[in-house]
Amino acid sequence: MTTPTSSHRRRTRGAGRPSGEDRDLREALLDAAIQRFVRVGIGATSLRSIADEAGVTPAMLHYYFGDKERLVQALIGERLAPALTQVQERMQAAGDDPAKLIECFVRGIGEVIRTHPWLPPLWVREVLCEGGALRQLLFHEVAPKLPRMLAERLTEAQKAGRLPAHLDPRMVVVSLVGLTLFPAAGAPIWPQVFDMEASTTDAMTEHALSLLSQGLQMDLGGGA
Repeated sequence: MTTPTSSHRRRTRGAGRPSGEDRDLREALLDAAIQRFVRVGIGATSLRSIADEAGVTPAMLHYYFGDKERLVQALIGERLAPALTQVQERMQAAGDDPAKLIECFVRGIGEVIRTHPWLPPLWVREVLCEGGALRQLLFHEVAPKLPRMLAERLTEAQKAGRLPAHLDPRMVVVSLVGLTLFPAAGAPIWPQVFDMEASTTDAMTEHALSLLSQGLQMDLGGGA
């Protein structure tokens, strides 16, 4: 982890772009905040505890983020939103084929989990649990861009006869989330339950696609 220098502690931030050293330290502080959020929750995390996690003073966090609300906004704007936008863009490029849409979603979420391993446990804690600090983000930001958009496109495919008529496209999306984020969130548990090696993100992705291929009677192995 980047260690702040005494010059960082003394100066105040000036106008203009941050230096490379500034950016590196800011990223390290955001990483420390995310790890703390995952372990104890956003609501229970203070700036002081994040500072202790990062080995800096609370004043350093104020210097880069101002307060905890802005820090959480940085988490959303700089980490969550870009990752989810990548999944959205993959799906937009998939065309009208429901099999490609589904495969793009599963592989896209798998890639997000690989690069942001903290996302599944944070999602469980801060979105699924009552009172989670990111639940409104799901309703207002994530839902229109990913699950609702995917459900709408699957509905259109169903009307065109490309998705089995007995399926509810909305529940297909719910199943997709359950087959991607849930296994990743539970990844530390199952190796102990079944006395097996931990599954890689790629293995979990391929397993989900295999299950979906059988259940939806679609070829989901073509690569996206």
